[in-house]
Parts: sequence; structure tokens; C-alpha cells
Amino acid sequence: MARHVILGTAGHVDHGKTALVKALTGIDTDRLKEEKERGISIELGFANLSLPGDLEIGIVDVPGHERFVKTMLAGVGGIDLALLVIAADEGIMPQTKEHLDICQLLQIRKGLVAITKSDLVDAEWLQMVRGEVEVFLKGTFLEGSPIIPCSAVTREGLPELTSALAALASSLEGRPAAGIFRLPIDRAFTIKGFGTVVTGTLLSGCIQVGEEVQIYPGSLATRVRRLQVHNRSVEQACAGQRTAVNLPNIELAQVSRGDVLSLPGQLRPTSLLDIRFIHLKSSPRPLKVRSRVRFHSGTAEVLARIIPLEAQEIAPGEETFLQIRLEAPVAPLPGDRFVLRSYSPAITIGGGQILDCDPARHRRGHPQTLEALRRMWEGDPGQRLEEVLRSSASRPLSLSALVPAIGMDRETLTTHLQRLILEGRIILLKEKEEGYLHRESYRRIREQVLHQLALFHQQEPLKEGMMQEELRGKLSPPPGMALFQKVLNDLKEDGEIAIERAKVRLASHRPQIGAAEEEIKSALEKAYQEAGFQPPSLGEVVGNRSKDQRRATDLIRLLIDEGTLMVIKGDLLFHRESYEKAKGMLLDLLRQRPSISVSEFKDLLGISRKWAIPLLEHFDEIKLTRRVGNERTLYG
Repeated sequence: MARHVILGTAGHVDHGKTALVKALTGIDTDRLKEEKERGISIELGFANLSLPGDLEIGIVDVPGHERFVKTMLAGVGGIDLALLVIAADEGIMPQTKEHLDICQLLQIRKGLVAITKSDLVDAEWLQMVRGEVEVFLKGTFLEGSPIIPCSAVTREGLPELTSALAALASSLEGRPAAGIFRLPIDRAFTIKGFGTVVTGTLLSGCIQVGEEVQIYPGSLATRVRRLQVHNRSVEQACAGQRTAVNLPNIELAQVSRGDVLSLPGQLRPTSLLDIRFIHLKSSPRPLKVRSRVRFHSGTAEVLARIIPLEAQEIAPGEETFLQIRLEAPVAPLPGDRFVLRSYSPAITIGGGQILDCDPARHRRGHPQTLEALRRMWEGDPGQRLEEVLRSSASRPLSLSALVPAIGMDRETLTTHLQRLILEGRIILLKEKEEGYLHRESYRRIREQVLHQLALFHQQEPLKEGMMQEELRGKLSPPPGMALFQKVLNDLKEDGEIAIERAKVRLASHRPQIGAAEEEIKSALEKAYQEAGFQPPSLGEVVGNRSKDQRRATDLIRLLIDEGTLMVIKGDLLFHRESYEKAKGMLLDLLRQRPSISVSEFKDLLGISRKWAIPLLEHFDEIKLTRRVGNERTLYG
């Protein structure tokens, strides 16, 4: 099976990148009329080179003019090798430096240098240029890499260049076929009879003909009609291949460079990112809060504002954490590299790595935020996963939500989740959809529940307990109902709380009343007891105690919680003895006859409609009786 490697050119305008690619492959990557007329590359060009050892090299040829650096950035995001091209007659130039900076920031793994146009200079000059290049490359990923003089005209040095390229390509580890399928789109066009075609370097995962796909950051859904790799039709394309995808039912105007092709639900469009940023030493000035910049990731360029999280400004040469607020959404994954260019003039000022694609808005200098970002930056995949779950607080995250949040495929993600569960670092909630929660978040909710109950009992010692929904609302942030119920059930099983009639209390709590409260409570109970079937309203009872209204109300609730008083309707309460007596008298009568009217019920208890009707309606509600016209019969 062929190994696929992507090579990207880099270097100053008119240093012979396109001529060199044509000399190596026979393919002229300048396809536009304007490119032919002006003699410079304006757009990305593509070629392929087959080498011994079953190596297939996909070549992305980028423009070198300073006006087209953003186009260059759209081409180098997915390359494995960099071919830095420096003309022997001009040497190191501004875009030589900028392109090398960009390759550094994108962490391209390996590369080599071609000193082109060697036929235009003598041996002594060529040796001097070579020495300058060696000094220029010190401290970069190209230090110690092959430096090969060559000429596209005479073809001198091309065999050595090809051999060095083959050796480097063979030494690279192939991109894993596993992972989330992502194809950043660098070109879109139509072919008559086929419709819209998009191309790009396949970053990760694989895609097959017939699969459903989505165009991000939008929500356009379609399927793969045809696939091509290096102009050959295939049934499947995998990471590391230059790929063309034919998309049916998509208009050309609906897709553009900067979009990303992936599977439905795999990516999460965002306009807010947490990043680790390296500010280039060559940057002309410090970056301040809300500086406007050009953000480049994949093939996308978006204007943005930066928010330094550790200091008021970032001096050239510093490395720090930023939050970046984009003016249009993008669809990256954590771990992706990016480049920042200044707004005006547009020059490369830095870059780094995306840490979080779905962050909250942060306050600058917040220690917990900076510590969390440091763990994200320094941790392995399992630690980064744990950090994402930790930062979700009381919001359990499903497997589907974690895929774009972590940037792992489901199989790899599940393996990490199972390990964290076994280590006791996270828990799995099984409800309508499985959700994962960090153990610290679960423990924090438990502690909040116990704290709020203790506070409630301290403030309301006469009350038996706290309503569940009131308790949930006191938690910060309030957890979902499924998680809240799990915490309550676990606390109940552990013997720390009791749940009675939708009220929650600490297991150790009992309503505490002093001698004065006990006296008022007894008086209240006696008032209802003596009133029999004609109890006073709550307002009447409490109103008679103008000095102790709050205390009387609390004691009434306590009598209700204890079951001494029965709530019939609204604030109409019956003493349990009177209630049970009325209930018994009604049952005795209905066992002797089929029904009873309101008037007969009034006479039976010796009361007016004021008490009779609410009492009968209550018996209907508890399904003791059934109303039939103006009569009541036994239910069932």
C-alpha cells in the first residue's frame, strides 16, 4: 500500500518554487491566465510525485508574494514536509523569513532547503549563500536539514533533491487513519455533469464514497458522490492524502475556502477560543487587550480580537495564554495549530495551539482559569479530557458532546473515559443519554446540598425540611434534574439526608422549638381541635396573634408536616381528628345508600356550604367519592 506524504513549498516571490515543482513532476501548478502573464503564483497549485518505495508525494505550491501570504497559509496547514526555496542570486529575503516563521508556528515536522537558480551564480557565491542559509536556519526545525543547490533549467541537483526528499518522506510516521475525518477546503469549483467539487489535504480520519458529510461552520449536509486522490478515482481517502470530493446538491456559492468538510456532529462551530500563543521576537510592537488581528487556522482566515489572560499586554518574544474572540465562526478542534497576523499592515506576529473550542468568557488574571489552561496545555490526552469534564461543572457531557470538545474519535475517547472511571476520577450517569461528570463536580454538588440544608435548618428551625426544587435552585450552578436526583438518592442511601413528602432535610434534623413556641403550637392545635367541622381560616388563626404572626405561620406548617393538621383546600385546614371523623361519617352513610347531596352532607356534619363544598371536593380529589350531577357516590 502506498504511503502518502504532503510537501509544501515556501519562500520568497520569484525564487523559483513553481519552476522547481514543474522540473520535479512535469506539472505546471500555475493554472490561471493572470499567473502566466505576470510570471508569479497567485493561487495555490497542486502536483504529485511518485517515488521509489511506494511513496506518493502530494505537493502544495504556494505563492511567495507578500500580498498572498494568507493564500500561502491556506496551503501549508496540512503539510508534513516543507521545501524552503531560496534563490542563489538573491539569498534570504523577507518572505523567506516570514514563510519559515509560519512553518515553525505550525510545527511542521521536517523539511529541506533548495537553493534554486544555481546556474546563475559561480561556485564561490553559491558557497557563501549556503553559509548564510545555515546560519539563518539555526534554532529552527530546519537546522541540520539537507541544503541542496539545484537548477530547474539545467536540472543540476534535482536527483540529489529527489533522493533527499525520498529519505525524509520515508522517515516520517504516517498520519493515523483513525480519528475524526476533517478536510479543510482550500479550493472549490464545478465540473460540468458532476457539480461542485472541493479539494484539500485530508488531516485525519478516512472518508468513503456514499458517506453523509457536513460543511462547517455552517450546517449544510450532503454526501460523497465521488472521491479522487492524485487525479485517480478511489472508494476511500485517508489522512495525509490530497483529496477531491464531489458533493451533490451543493451550489458553488454555498462553499468556499476556509470551510471544513467532516461527518455530521463531529465539529462544533465557535467564535471564542482559548489558546496558547507565541509572540514572535520579530513582531514590531507589544499586543494589547482587544488588539485586532487576522486569525489563520486550517484554510480559514477570520478577523478577531485578542484578550491576554495573564497580563495587560504581550511583549515580542513572550509566550502566554489568550482568549481570542472571532468576528465569524470557525470549526477547529483542540490541538490545532494557528497563526496570527497583524490587522494592518498584515504581517505574521505569532501563533500557537488551540486549547479549548468552547470556553466561557474569562476574567484576566484569574488564578483558577490560568491553572486549568496550564493543565490543558501540559497534560496528556487523558488529562486534557479530565480537565474538560472538570470545567463543565455540574453539566454532565455526553460522548457526542465530548468528541468535538476533545478532538478524539469515539473509540479512542471511550477508552480514555473507561480508564478515568476505573480510577475513580469521573462518574457515568445513565439517564436518557449517558453523561460523564468529574468526581470533583459531583462531590461539590453533594457538599453544596448539605451546606444549604444546614443553613436552611439554622434559619428555619421550626420547618421540617426544604422543598426539593427550592434546594436545587440554591445550588450554583443549579444541576440538571437527573444529576440532582442522583445526588439526593446517594445522600439518602448514605444516611446523610432524609426525603419525606417532597421535602429534604438533614438526617439529624428535627424541628426545634422552645417552651414559648410549644405553648403557641398547643394553642393553635387546640383552636383547630375545638373548631371541629367548622375550622377558622389560616388568616384568622394567625391574625389573632399579631405579635407572633411569623412564628405562628411556621408552627402551623410544622403541624401540617407532622400530620396534625390536614390541608383541604388553599388555607382551609382541618384537625386530623375532625377530618377522620367527617370521613368516617360520610363512608358509613354511603355504605347504607347509593349517594349523598351537598345539602345532606351539610346536615350530616351540621355545617354550612363554606366548609361542606371544599371538604367534598377534597374527597373527590383523593378518589374517595365521585361527583355525579349534584350527588356524590363512592369512588369505584
